Amino acid sequence: MYDQAKYLIHADITADGVVERNDVVGAVFGQTEGLLGEDLDLRDLQESRKLGRIDVEITSEGGQSFGEITIASGLDRVETAILAAAFETIERVGPCRATVEVTDLEDVRSAKRREVVERATQLLAEFDESSLSSQDIVEEVREAVRVADITEFHGFPAGPRVGESDAVIVVEGRADVLTLLRCGVKNPIAVEGTDVPEKVAQLTCERTVTAFLDGDRGGGLILKELAQVGDIDHVALAPPGRSVEDLSRDEVMTALREKVPFEAVDEADPAAVAAATDGSVRPAPDAERGDADADEDDAAAAEPTRSGSATEEPTTEESAIEETDEGGEQAAGSEAESPLETGAETTEGGDPTTLPGHVTAVIGGDTGQVRLLDEAFGVLAEGAAEEAFELLDDAGAVPAAVVLDGELTQRVLDVAAQRGVPQVVAASEGEYVKQPTAVRVRTAAELQTAV
Repeated sequence: MYDQAKYLIHADITADGVVERNDVVGAVFGQTEGLLGEDLDLRDLQESRKLGRIDVEITSEGGQSFGEITIASGLDRVETAILAAAFETIERVGPCRATVEVTDLEDVRSAKRREVVERATQLLAEFDESSLSSQDIVEEVREAVRVADITEFHGFPAGPRVGESDAVIVVEGRADVLTLLRCGVKNPIAVEGTDVPEKVAQLTCERTVTAFLDGDRGGGLILKELAQVGDIDHVALAPPGRSVEDLSRDEVMTALREKVPFEAVDEADPAAVAAATDGSVRPAPDAERGDADADEDDAAAAEPTRSGSATEEPTTEESAIEETDEGGEQAAGSEAESPLETGAETTEGGDPTTLPGHVTAVIGGDTGQVRLLDEAFGVLAEGAAEEAFELLDDAGAVPAAVVLDGELTQRVLDVAAQRGVPQVVAASEGEYVKQPTAVRVRTAAELQTAV
């Protein structure tokens, strides 16, 4: 095709007889010669490269010939139209009568413009996908720096500060080290499995060590072996059934802040330890308790709960606090009954202020109700258990916990996951097709065991 063409002339030709391509080309040149003057003579235009070659496709059938003529033109629109009209004056092709009809004047540049638009759209889409916002660039650089910070300590994956820091965090594998580095924690080291290496065991005897392990059986086994071959000061566990590498930054920092002394969890079940450190049992707000030293009391009162046993003897600090607690009714070293059996601390109006207290009130009392709780375990809303789905769906604020005196169904579990509810305590669990990992589900019996 003529590479400098602006327009294409398309014409149909019909001849009463059998003709060939050469006959058609000869008729075009012969019967238009001198018709349009010297400026539009076909041969001169071809020699000056203002007109392309004449392409002819013709077939014969039943004593007639049919075909199409295509000519590329580099002339302007007016001259091209005049030239196209001149082709329709052809009356004979060879010895046969013939008719020529121009069917289209095609603007080649329009087709090119369409191609340009389509290609530009494709390029723009690819560019948008690969482009980064300023925030994306910042996060990408931070990520690259944190990942680049991973080193080795005696052949084991570790953070850059393990060699010099007085405190280290022992995790299970390389992925856990990367997770902590992404969260800004620079002193983790991995044991790479349940067989604790001698170098890591020796390190635990020289530093202040926190074991941050998965909330599964593997995490429990590593914790027991660390206790046998090393020296652990504190323990932090991922939520039951989850791994450290799957936690978000907020979950990692929360777990590390709520670490407990190793002596308090020695030989404990990992699931129970995680339950005791996930914030499900909280002291009452300061204003309601009326203690003069509320902060100190909160910290000390949390220790027996975190230990995973309600009957452990309190420390000297705990004993002093228990003796000065409201009315001094509980002496140091006495056994604490389960919150599910005795009820929990309540406000002046009689409302529970802990999750076990609400479980006792709703499920222990066979009320057949559902109760939505906020972060301080205040009541956001409550209603009949069979209306749990509607109550959750219509709740203005996202509940921190849901207590349901009934069977937890897939439908209620799904809406809890959609609203971002972190935990649900029910009288019993139904059959689930899928269980969202973001929602922690426990029965009242499981909560009592954990507490």
